[in-house]
Amino acid sequence: MELSAADRELLAHVASGLPLTRRPFFELARKLGRTEDEVIARLRALREAGAIKRLGLVVRHRELGYSANAMVVWDVPDDRVDAIGARMCGFPFVTLCYRRRRALPDWPYNLFAMIHGTNRDVVTQQITGLVEALSLQDVPRSVLFSRRRFKQRGAHYGGGNESPTPPEASWTTSIAAS
Repeated sequence: MELSAADRELLAHVASGLPLTRRPFFELARKLGRTEDEVIARLRALREAGAIKRLGLVVRHRELGYSANAMVVWDVPDDRVDAIGARMCGFPFVTLCYRRRRALPDWPYNLFAMIHGTNRDVVTQQITGLVEALSLQDVPRSVLFSRRRFKQRGAHYGGGNESPTPPEASWTTSIAAS
């Protein structure tokens, strides 16, 4: 898809982050000399055309008091992975859930779920709860706790930093503020 100069400018602003206001698209539109409806419609069109894969939120979890996080990788039978992934993302502590191809023989895992908690014990209890709630006792898994934090940022368009292998399927997760 050929992007116009206006599209590139819009994507550059989105990639650098939306303002934390009640109406972030209104603020973005004001900066670009457009209306809020125009910005929303153009982002929707770019998403539908495939120029934007997804529009999401980067949460700096440590600043919110979540000091432990683990990527739990699962080797789910192919005929169950979509249903389990869709249910898994409904848990409030699962902040990311997606499916990838296995890389056999070294990496048998096809379902990935990021779990955040206030400490390792909490995360471990949440994983146990997932196993029980979703009847995953028979599903092999590995728990990979993070040791260090890397820079978190949104998507970067046009600079060659795009992910080479996008997820086959991902499920929307919700984050509720309390």
